[in-house]
Amino acid sequence: MDIMKTLQTSGGIEMMARELGVDKSVAQAGTAALIPSVLGGFKKTAQAQPGGLEGLGGLLGQLGGGGLLDSVTNSQPTPVGQGNEVLGQIFGSKEVSRTVAAGAEQQTGISSELLKKMLPMVAMMAAGYMAKQSGDNAGGNGGGLGGLIGGLLGGGSKGASGESGGLGSLLDLNGDGNPLDDIIGMAGKLAR
Repeated sequence: MDIMKTLQTSGGIEMMARELGVDKSVAQAGTAALIPSVLGGFKKTAQAQPGGLEGLGGLLGQLGGGGLLDSVTNSQPTPVGQGNEVLGQIFGSKEVSRTVAAGAEQQTGISSELLKKMLPMVAMMAAGYMAKQSGDNAGGNGGGLGGLIGGLLGGGSKGASGESGGLGSLLDLNGDGNPLDDIIGMAGKLAR
C-alpha cells in the first residue's frame, strides 16, 4: 500500500503545493519526509487508545474522518486548525512537531518553516486517507485500520520488532517499529 501514490492521485499534494506557493516536487519531497512520523504518531496513538484500533477509528471520526482529506483536496483554503488538532492528538506537543520538521529539513533541505506549514496538511491527508480506508475495509470494527497502519509503516498491526522496510523504517532508529519514540528522543537532545 503506497500512501504517497494515493496522496498524489487524490490531488492533495498538488493542492497543498498550490496553497503554499511551492513547486509540486517540493511538496512531494516534504510530504515523503513528514509522513513516516505522522504514521508513527497514529500507530502510537492507537496503542494508547482505550479500545486500541477501534478507539483510533473513533478518534479519526471525531477529528473529521475522511473529510480531512477532502478539506485539503478541495479548492478552498485548508482549515489547518483541524490539522493542528490531529497533530495534537498524535504528537502531544508542539515540540514534537518542531522536531519532526527539523528532522525532515535535514533529510530534504526544505526549510523547517515550510515543513511546519506542511505538517498539519500532511496529518489531515493521512488521517482522512486512513479514515476512508478503514471505513471501506473494516466494516466499522477497526480491524482494517490495524492492517492499514501496519502496512503503511511496513510492519504488522502490532508493530513487531524485527520487521524492516516501509516508511517507518526511515526514522525508526532503534528498530522497535515505532519511529515516534525516536523522534521524541531527538527532541529532548535538541532542547538541551
